[in-house]
Amino acid sequence: MGSVEVYILGQRYTVKGDAPDEYIRKLASYVDEKLKEVHNSQPNITPVKASILTALNIADELFRLKNEQEKLAKFIEDKTDVLTALFD
Repeated sequence: MGSVEVYILGQRYTVKGDAPDEYIRKLASYVDEKLKEVHNSQPNITPVKASILTALNIADELFRLKNEQEKLAKFIEDKTDVLTALFD
């Protein structure tokens, strides 16, 4: 397990994990970008509130993408069934 230093909102963090360093840096950069968006839209927000709103925004993205992926998987399954029926 390696570790990599990243910066989020100007704060340095050491992240340990099995993922490649570049991947961890990309994750940190994404979180930093999302936090800055929240801070820019609400400059007087506390860091804790900004972190919570950012976490909710990222969770929303995740849930929307999972929902879309499930819809696509169902669509593919339905089309596969139709094609399979054509060969029966």
